Amino acid sequence: MIYEGTKGVDEGAPTTARLRDVLNRAERVLIVEGPPSEVNSAGVARIAVTGTEIADLAQLLAIVDGGTGDRCRCHGWPTILVHDVDDELIACWTLHHQTGIRGIGDCDADLLDGPALTEWLAERGLTGSRQAQAELAEQEAEEDRRRLRWLEAAPDALRDAAMELSEPPGNDMEAWSDRVGDAEDRLAALVQACYPDGIERIRVLLAWAGASARASSGGLKWYDMAVEQQLLAEDPDLILTALAAQSPSPAQLDGAAQVFASLEWTEAHGRQLPEPVRSTLIAHIEASGTDPMRFRMRHGYYGAE
Repeated sequence: MIYEGTKGVDEGAPTTARLRDVLNRAERVLIVEGPPSEVNSAGVARIAVTGTEIADLAQLLAIVDGGTGDRCRCHGWPTILVHDVDDELIACWTLHHQTGIRGIGDCDADLLDGPALTEWLAERGLTGSRQAQAELAEQEAEEDRRRLRWLEAAPDALRDAAMELSEPPGNDMEAWSDRVGDAEDRLAALVQACYPDGIERIRVLLAWAGASARASSGGLKWYDMAVEQQLLAEDPDLILTALAAQSPSPAQLDGAAQVFASLEWTEAHGRQLPEPVRSTLIAHIEASGTDPMRFRMRHGYYGAE
């Protein structure tokens, strides 16, 4: 088993000075494009860094002193194996999300310039980090696009409150969680004030929930769930009445498909739906439903046979 950490270094906070002290004693640094469990696996790309390039690497591995105070749950990669002049392994560090490093001290630490390190590795044939960063950037862009589509689907009277609720998390997760809870309460109160008529309120919320049902990235975000929870707090008979009283729009049917397949709804009311809601929803899914909607329908949701 590969030792993860730095031999001879106590478990204090990680600093750039600690890191460079270790690299100053290095004769050879092996960088393996995989986690520590794969460093001996055949076919895993790797490079050996020696001579003046070790000093270059030390510059690129500069970190924010003091660390993050936490440890990422994933194993991390690439793996950096530092050997001294006697070829003894004196440190095993791992990069995390191409932005941080583990093994210098008692917690992870953020790199001062992760992109520069990524390009340096790519120039030497280790392109995995660059590819991973590109994929992460695309994921973040898609998250932004999804959030924007949800905001655009919000009624004009609720958009400012929706924007506050959907603000992405920062570094302080506890503060963000508190802010989200307050924003959910404000949005719920505003929905009740703007739409006192229950039928109208439900139809507005169903159309808004429909934006989540069409999201391609899968799963419900916290802001999606805030709308769903407001619907689930309504009288279930009133929801069915709202869908049957007037021909629902495609967006409202998308929202209904999401709500009627939720765990809260099925545990409380089962999977069966009364007519004409059942036939209307199934016809919509058969004509233009998403793959998840069709999957659920095939497995007995919405009262499908």
